[in-house]
Amino acid sequence: MEMAIVLMKCYMLFTIAVLAIYTARHFIFTINRLFGKQRIYYHDIIDSDLRPVTILIPMHNEEAVCRDILERMLLIDYDFKKFEVIPINDFSEDKTKDILEEYAAKHPDVIKPLHRYAGERGKPAALNEALQKARGDIIIIFDADYLPPRGIIKNIAVCFNDPEVGAVMGRVIPVNTRVNILTQLLDLERSGGYQVDQQARWNMRLVPQYGGTVGGFLRQVVLDLGSFNVKMLAEDTELTFRLTLNGWKVAYANRAECYEEAPESWAVRARQIRRWSRGHNDVMFKYLLPLLRSDYISGREKADAILLAGVYVVPAILLSCMVVSMALFFLGEMEIFAGVFFLIFIGVYNTFGNFAPFYQVGTGCLLDGMKQRTLLIPFLLFNFYFYMWYTSRGFADALLDRLTRRRTIWQKTARFRAKTEEQKSS
Repeated sequence: MEMAIVLMKCYMLFTIAVLAIYTARHFIFTINRLFGKQRIYYHDIIDSDLRPVTILIPMHNEEAVCRDILERMLLIDYDFKKFEVIPINDFSEDKTKDILEEYAAKHPDVIKPLHRYAGERGKPAALNEALQKARGDIIIIFDADYLPPRGIIKNIAVCFNDPEVGAVMGRVIPVNTRVNILTQLLDLERSGGYQVDQQARWNMRLVPQYGGTVGGFLRQVVLDLGSFNVKMLAEDTELTFRLTLNGWKVAYANRAECYEEAPESWAVRARQIRRWSRGHNDVMFKYLLPLLRSDYISGREKADAILLAGVYVVPAILLSCMVVSMALFFLGEMEIFAGVFFLIFIGVYNTFGNFAPFYQVGTGCLLDGMKQRTLLIPFLLFNFYFYMWYTSRGFADALLDRLTRRRTIWQKTARFRAKTEEQKSS
């Protein structure tokens, strides 16, 4: 029993150390974004020699939103002789196929749908099949619910003039922020996560994360690296680390803004967070040791990549630490660590109130000129408990996946746009 108590106390100290490291990391990013030298990406480059671009849009039962993004694609500011759109109908059972065929008939030179009703299901498999059909040197991906502005393709494509860049990530902004408190909180998260966290990592020449949508990559590079791993739920995070380990850089384009439909239901958000955690932690299990051994990246990049890989395991560490602290209390062993639970609580609120700490969120709101949004920051405390539970469940899923080698199944995020439009009209 004494050994168990010692181990539990050591685990609590370990948890506090982890919190301190992540707190320092996020604080450094915030200071850099406020007072550091800001690194532009490539938006001042004017390139008249546009490279061929293929837009991939994975779709599974997307009849509620697919017309909107296809209409946006037809308005894109790019030479249509070097531009094609491949909407990927991945086993849809609604009217998605009919809508894609309708647009393909009207715009056959631009919209070239791919219908999949055989083979492996899920986004990675769909992207792999589309890569074989694509003719563009640069591949840019959008989720079906996104609303890209006219100039975003040029803003992303120009980054590939840098021969070191293998992938580019743009900025995601929720478009349905006024629906309820959840969508407003998600808007805060996005602001802190992109405007501060991603931009600071780009400023400091660390490892910005390719997010799988509103971003692109070099087609031949990804094909040479073996395409997307169909067994990974977080194929975007996996590609980030695979590119990094092979000497390629991920660029962040803060100016390349695109608008998304944020989840409007807590149940939908819970499933999304759990899936992200499951996929991200699976990537961590696979790449942690290769990152430590890599000779392609600097020590700073390696440290940042390792912390990025571990971000979804921290809530599980915190949850288990809280259980340990309660066990120590009931065992009468909390005298020495009387203030530890309070320190953990404060550390959690400062670091993991959401996936960007409150000072990053506040800085993002300041930079975006939306100071009134900071009034919602205290509500992020609820998000911590919500995320801690579902992220921890995702970690458990990933752990079981590794131990049992069970098959992962892709789950699409539900859409709300049609419902919202009906409510507005009624």
